[in-house]
Amino acid sequence: MTTSVDVTVLADLLRRAAKAEILPRFRRLGRDEVRAKSEATDLVTEADEQAERMIKAEAQQLWPDALFLGEESVAADPTLLGRLAGADLAIVVDPVDGTFNFAAGIPAFGVMASVISGGETIAGIIYDPMGDDWVMAEKGGGAWLRRPDGEVQRLQAAEPVALDQMVGMASTGYLPVEKRAEVLGNLAKVRFLTNYRCAAHEYRTLAGGHVHYLMYNKLMPWDHLAGTLISQEAGAYAARFDGSPYLPQHLDGGLLIAPDKASWDTLRREVVTI
Repeated sequence: MTTSVDVTVLADLLRRAAKAEILPRFRRLGRDEVRAKSEATDLVTEADEQAERMIKAEAQQLWPDALFLGEESVAADPTLLGRLAGADLAIVVDPVDGTFNFAAGIPAFGVMASVISGGETIAGIIYDPMGDDWVMAEKGGGAWLRRPDGEVQRLQAAEPVALDQMVGMASTGYLPVEKRAEVLGNLAKVRFLTNYRCAAHEYRTLAGGHVHYLMYNKLMPWDHLAGTLISQEAGAYAARFDGSPYLPQHLDGGLLIAPDKASWDTLRREVVTI
């Protein structure tokens, strides 16, 4: 059985798929190449589907014993999600994270992959097609910015600051309706709140030390496994809203990431009152 995935090879595969299937379609999508899934803002494009098809085909050749789980594969067969927790080895892929941005011609989207072994995330990759570089991590090895010419730079999360000086991102669209206004009101306690509509770039920004917190409620594995590991390897603290570790099989329970445990506790107490 194949017991490991060469993360550099997987990272290069994401880049090749972006160059072959994603970038040629950026700002060139026809009307019939963009479709809504669950709602008007939940989109899929021809780029998502063709990029995932390419990544899946090559990944299955390279690592035939790994479960492949992609966002569009799960859209076609939701039962795949239930296989992730018990998989000895799995590769989870988001072919275009930030599809809404991509379809709108906004250059803030990414390609993400994570490697799962025995129910634990052991590697994460976020590729930026516009900047042509990766942020990536293997468990225990730190988080790194890597460029195609071989240059690497270690990433470090921001130093802790007081609540009223925190700058970060929060996705509130999937919060319970009765709690959304309360949490949005609580976010007035921080210095600055934004949302890129692209987890790939939000995680890159946090791992690079530019913001102090990320908050999400809906937890699909392709959106958060890679970024959470990269954030942790950059020194940040991550946990679900109840304080428990975030694991590959979790689809709810929220996720909060901060520079350290003390900052996490402050945000949980003062902002995420769920």
